[in-house]
Amino acid sequence: MTERTIYLDRNARPSESRKITVRAYRWYASVELDRDNYVDATTTRGQEPELPSAYKEALDRVRLASTDRIWYDGYPGSFSWGEGARWITLPVQFSQVEATIQALRLAELENEYSQLHALADRLQLPVDEWLAPGERELVRGIDFQSPPQTFLNFLRGKSKHWGLRLNGRATTGSVWIRPTLLPVQKTIREMYPDRYPQWVDRWSGYVEPEDAPIRPWVGGRDQDLSHGANPIHFDDVDVSTDNDCPCGMPLRDQWDDGKAHTAHHAAWAFGIRVPKNLMWPGNLAVVTPQSPISWRKLAAKAGRMPMRENHYDFNSWSYLGEPEEAPNNDRAFLLKANEYVIGYLVGTDTNEHSRLDLLDESTSGASDDTLRPRIDLIWTAGSYRGQGIASKLVHALAEDFGCQVGDVSWSTPISDAGRQLARRLSPEGIWVS
Repeated sequence: MTERTIYLDRNARPSESRKITVRAYRWYASVELDRDNYVDATTTRGQEPELPSAYKEALDRVRLASTDRIWYDGYPGSFSWGEGARWITLPVQFSQVEATIQALRLAELENEYSQLHALADRLQLPVDEWLAPGERELVRGIDFQSPPQTFLNFLRGKSKHWGLRLNGRATTGSVWIRPTLLPVQKTIREMYPDRYPQWVDRWSGYVEPEDAPIRPWVGGRDQDLSHGANPIHFDDVDVSTDNDCPCGMPLRDQWDDGKAHTAHHAAWAFGIRVPKNLMWPGNLAVVTPQSPISWRKLAAKAGRMPMRENHYDFNSWSYLGEPEEAPNNDRAFLLKANEYVIGYLVGTDTNEHSRLDLLDESTSGASDDTLRPRIDLIWTAGSYRGQGIASKLVHALAEDFGCQVGDVSWSTPISDAGRQLARRLSPEGIWVS
């Protein structure tokens, strides 16, 4: 299926007409109604551009039924669409593209929504019947059409949305299920009826009839250790907690089930995994703007750890284009342990310094124009802190430049952890710039 565009207003110029665009994806087609210019024109004439409530209701019915159908077919991903009167997006099966176009055309030009409702009725799946209480076997070709494991995965997603526990098993040509309502979900739905206005408890207290089918035993656990157990008691306790994790990620509102936080926290704690295609004979690498791009990308990846942890606006390593010569001899020191980058230091050379006394936090006021290596940023993986990693990186910077550790300059402002490190390395005072 190729991408195509259908213009709805015959007497208008294409740039001013409402149009329907069809785009094909791997699992489904996206039918998108572009009303942007139409809304601008009606607003200019002083008319209300919002969609009628009956139109919105019909669109929501089609969208809900269609996305269920696509998941039922085996699509593993998610969908996204905007809200408002300018753009209407409907993901549909390929076989329903023409019917969707005709239904949208009729709704737009004649304010007739019967075809949208008819399309929704045709796509509607009997989820209510599938997730009814009781043990049952659903047979492929009679009760459903998709592969058994795909169908079972679909039912698991729907049951989770409904707050159910789906005891299910897929066989060669059927699916065995027994939906039950979790006590905690029952409590939640009873506490917040406004969130679940049409929810009806059909599962609590359900008794299997005597002629109910018996699921064939295929091995596994033969004892229900929760049978006859008492439900958990729940209560609310006022707890004041920090909303940020030490790694820099928020602890709540994790729209992706915490996957991004988990990945970032692991990298923050254990370090950045070294790519297998990099030959790293020692444990310290000095990366410059002229290094191969794989090394510069690794330095930038390490630079994202302190950027997220300390909420900096920019990455401390940004040399990701063509190899170039840095005027201040910028370089990144990467320290490796256990095949992870656990230490990161960005240094540069500069000749503008002043002396800082770390005991009374006073500066001498005198300037110094000696060329010195300066620490722009230093970071250690969370699990390796307090083991002298940062000190080794500062010594590596001094040795690379050819000076003593006391001659190294520190970029201001200096964090509390940086001041503690500087006091250990140079208790008499440090150079700052």
